[in-house]
Amino acid sequence: MATTATPRWLVTSEVGLCPCGCIGQRRKGSFVAKTLDGAVGLLQQAMYSEDVAARRGLLQRIDARAKLLGLLALIISAAVVRHIPVLLGMYVGTLVLATLSGLPLGFFVKRVWLFIPIFTGIVVLPATFSFVTHGEVVVRLGSWFGHRVGLTRQGLTSAGLIVIRVATSISLVVLLTLTTRWNRLLASLRALFVPRMFILVLGMAYRYLFHLLSSVVDMYTARRSRTVGADKDVTSSRAFVSASAGALFGKAHSLSEEVHQAMVSRGYTGDARALGTARLAGRDLVWAAGCAASVVVVLGIDRALGR
Repeated sequence: MATTATPRWLVTSEVGLCPCGCIGQRRKGSFVAKTLDGAVGLLQQAMYSEDVAARRGLLQRIDARAKLLGLLALIISAAVVRHIPVLLGMYVGTLVLATLSGLPLGFFVKRVWLFIPIFTGIVVLPATFSFVTHGEVVVRLGSWFGHRVGLTRQGLTSAGLIVIRVATSISLVVLLTLTTRWNRLLASLRALFVPRMFILVLGMAYRYLFHLLSSVVDMYTARRSRTVGADKDVTSSRAFVSASAGALFGKAHSLSEEVHQAMVSRGYTGDARALGTARLAGRDLVWAAGCAASVVVVLGIDRALGR
């Protein structure tokens, strides 16, 4: 009678490789692949934003028109505030609103600070040096070309004010976009007498941005499926990008024209419409009153600190 046994290669233990035992050099990924990964990530973030807007949080329950007016008033007040502590208080308020609206705090902070505030800080960094902004030197950096150089208190204050103001304003805008469905946001803009052409261009650009990204992903996926082996040639990747860019934009433009003509033939006039009828409720009035009171308090504290 024959006996069956587990193959020896399956049960024999072997020494695992540690990270230092890996053989070969680590290769950098293709820049085309990295770009497409970023495009796919953008699509995923947009779809996640729609999921967040569908939740039952604080800001999600507010009518889009009242929410837009309230946050716009807060953005204008942040633009005229002249003291960092007041702006920090407003930024903390945006974090509280994000938490009450069911937004993951880490995701919200990273989405705000990922690019624009950091880039703003780099731009205003030269203004902190004493040879640009004269004043009281608080951080000495030695002598450059025979002149003493340092960071001045006035320069640091101005740079910090700009960075915190930008971060607070962007936080308010992100709160609006994450907690409001796109069609309702466009409808609220139209209800507040924003020009119809602006709404039309904004809506079409938003839709075809994702169509453009999906076309890029499809083209690169088709190329990789017809490529044998790893793509190590940077020159060929650049040639692929330059050769497909014109065809890609031509395809997107042609399709956008066809879709727009189809929409116009079916009665589209440029107005954004939602399925349900938006009506102001009591909580919307409470939100508007709260935003107005917040603006008055913020400007009052800022004026009191300025004396």
